[in-house]
Amino acid sequence: MQERKRLEKTVAEDAQIASLKSDLETLFDLAREGEDVAADIDSELRKFSERLESLETSMLLSGENDALSAIVTIHPGAGGTESQDWAEMLLRMYLRWAERRQFDTVITDRLEGEGAGIKSVTFEVNGESAFGLLQSEIGVHRLVRISPFDANARRHTSFASVFVYPQIDEEIKIEIRSEDLRVDTFRSSGAGGQHVNRTDSAIRMTHLPTGIVVQCQNERSQHKNRASALKQLRARLYEFEMDKRRAEEEKVEASKADINFGSQIRSYVLAPYRLVKDLRTRLAIGDVDRVLDGDLDPLMHAFLVWRKTGRTFGNGKDTGPD
Repeated sequence: MQERKRLEKTVAEDAQIASLKSDLETLFDLAREGEDVAADIDSELRKFSERLESLETSMLLSGENDALSAIVTIHPGAGGTESQDWAEMLLRMYLRWAERRQFDTVITDRLEGEGAGIKSVTFEVNGESAFGLLQSEIGVHRLVRISPFDANARRHTSFASVFVYPQIDEEIKIEIRSEDLRVDTFRSSGAGGQHVNRTDSAIRMTHLPTGIVVQCQNERSQHKNRASALKQLRARLYEFEMDKRRAEEEKVEASKADINFGSQIRSYVLAPYRLVKDLRTRLAIGDVDRVLDGDLDPLMHAFLVWRKTGRTFGNGKDTGPD
């Protein structure tokens, strides 16, 4: 059902792109005939560009866990109330972003700060591709502003770190397809009477994708031996999947250990000027309030393009690979 939903969404997006393209072609035909449709063309081009960017973002989410929901943690850096308040501002920003995308959020752990802000927070973002999109936020976020907590109204710099985990499904389903199995029968060699030793009742089962081999020769009936071998194989495949999951968690933890307060990914400057700048993609946005209110899609899209191609976006434009 999930796959069907994704395919239906793809078909709908294709139809929307085709409709917008058709509308634009009609407007350009009217313009060539002397009609004053410049404002309409500008509006439709903006819609078309936004739709294409959204489609490109979807295409770039091709990682193994990109389609999963996410678990996000935020920790303030050194600086007491200043950084704790900044951590709470980031929490609000992500909750507003999730609301814009109609994702469900659940705060699972929150430790209040001393006086203001938060000492730490963990929350779930449940929605398709939440993890793939929020990977752009992993790292240290830097805020520069006139402190509301400083009686002398001095400029302060605050830091907070963000980390994102994929939500791995607890219900690991073991599906064994017949085409993935090679089943060999052979004559049992153990004790069990004449019938066991004289007929090909023993079963050796090989799972071709993983190379796991199990066999059973305890029963007189080939059918019973097959059922027993299949049970063994399910257990072995379950453990195989659990090993993969543990390896994925270790990989995530290893990347988390690399985060420190020198690995800044983005700056938010509120004074003496106003600018949000991503230090990886070089994308700069002047409307800081809009970003802090959850409009993160341009920053996320630029990150996905940069991760895939190495292209950067100096002054808001694609500047090509470094």
